[in-house]
Amino acid sequence: MRAARLIKMVLLLQSRPSMTAAELARELEVSERTVTRDAQALSEAGVPVYADRGRAGGYRLIGGYRTRLTGLARSEAEALFLSGVPGALREMGLEDAASAARLKVSAALLPSLRDASRTASQRFHLDAPSWFDEPKTPELLPAVADAVWDDRRIVARYRRRDTEVERELEPYGLVLKAGVWYLCAHVPSSSDGGGSSSGGGGGGSFRTYRIDRFLAVDADGDRFTRDEEFDLPAYWDEQTERFARSILHAEVVVRLSAEGVRRLPHVVDPVSARDALTAAVGAPDGHGRTTVTLRVESEEVAHTQLTALGAEAEVLAPEGLRERFAADARRLAGLYETP
Repeated sequence: MRAARLIKMVLLLQSRPSMTAAELARELEVSERTVTRDAQALSEAGVPVYADRGRAGGYRLIGGYRTRLTGLARSEAEALFLSGVPGALREMGLEDAASAARLKVSAALLPSLRDASRTASQRFHLDAPSWFDEPKTPELLPAVADAVWDDRRIVARYRRRDTEVERELEPYGLVLKAGVWYLCAHVPSSSDGGGSSSGGGGGGSFRTYRIDRFLAVDADGDRFTRDEEFDLPAYWDEQTERFARSILHAEVVVRLSAEGVRRLPHVVDPVSARDALTAAVGAPDGHGRTTVTLRVESEEVAHTQLTALGAEAEVLAPEGLRERFAADARRLAGLYETP
């Protein structure tokens, strides 16, 4: 355990100019006192770790010290080759760069580990799009991806409902969701509009755009300075949950069996299911059923979704939806009556 932690500490210091004891402790999941002891152990082993004292102090490597990748274990090497998404890299126009990087990493590995890329790719494969869907790669994706990597402003013209809109965007990151590519971008206040939004620092806001709706992209803009506080995974999680909640306009009251409770997140929106089950008051009734209030898009959508639960769910309200399920039950009973 300690040897792996020491290697990680060296790699962290190698990737940054310096790090404080608190930052290293957080990354290594140890105490600051342990960081101090580990730094001393590395220094005694000949690794030139230097400690700067004072409020702005920290740890850094001196003398251009670099370690090699020959310390990788097989599981680590295979996980490294699994970290890429070949299809996504190809769509962004990065397949050649990724291939060159894999060759360089392979060349640096011990001979006994150089088959790691093959063993990993033959055991795991990511197929991002959903079933029965053949998404097309947006024609403008490579240009947008180049701008994201280069922190370069773009001017994008895109479809918004029945109109065309042009915006200057600062492209921060790309997300591939169920075969659909999205751009998360900062829109300066002078060009604010369109997309789904979240507040951003320095004026303007962060917004999300479907790249397949872009009609034209001019990627010859100036470079912009990224907001270092922006966290792409956290932003995306926030946006997806906000969107999920925004489309839930109706409520239904449902009595669920224990099996219905278990299956509910698989047939309705997971956010809605989580909220409903968290807010459920009291223990199950004498029949082992739990009553929940569920937010849904509409009664029509709720009818389609809750039908999948069959007898594990009983709709109590609204009355119109309950009557639809009662009518369904009568029709089914008629179909399955013994001749």
